[in-house]
Amino acid sequence: MPPLPPALAAAFLEGTSGGPKRERTHSQLLHAAVQVICERGLQAATMQQVAQAAGVTTATLYNHFSTKDALVQRLAAVLAETLCRAINDSYAHIADGAERMAIGQRRYVRLAADSPDWTLLLLDVMTASPLVQETIMQYPLADLRLGVKQKKFKVPSEAAALDAINGICTQAMRRVALGAAPAKHDQACAALLLRALGMSAAEAAEVAARPLPPLTMEG
Repeated sequence: MPPLPPALAAAFLEGTSGGPKRERTHSQLLHAAVQVICERGLQAATMQQVAQAAGVTTATLYNHFSTKDALVQRLAAVLAETLCRAINDSYAHIADGAERMAIGQRRYVRLAADSPDWTLLLLDVMTASPLVQETIMQYPLADLRLGVKQKKFKVPSEAAALDAINGICTQAMRRVALGAAPAKHDQACAALLLRALGMSAAEAAEVAARPLPPLTMEG
């Protein structure tokens, strides 16, 4: 697999640094897992290789993660939380709930273009791990509630709205990661989602086409 996108790699490093000794070892193992997966691919990567890359014994690795699946799920969860926080920080200065929703959607879809292999890994783990999905969805939920409060969104059911948000975004990410998406797919999907949340076609298209703020780690 290719390296993590630079912005995500920098945010991941910053978010997994410091803390008590056990936490530092835990982070060290996650860093090693990224290195080994990048070098050898997910299927070929072994627990022994991760332990060696981390400079610890295999017993130490198994003390933190009982199986390779547990390690991969934890890695995906940390990467997902790191990405969500970086995206959220990038638009912290924006007060419009609709624009915040569009930025989040477009950033996730663009990740799929920047790093399709890692995107597919995250999507697969999200499907298998409700906890990872719950971690991610707290961010669009906050923007959804803000948009409703601002009367930008009109939704009959918050749960149905979250399903629309998740469904459109994850399917768009998968389509882009597989190389099957047309140009400006991020904008088209963001506009469609805003319309599903109650905005007019013209307003949704205008909001979805606004310039993206840079990710914090992009400088």
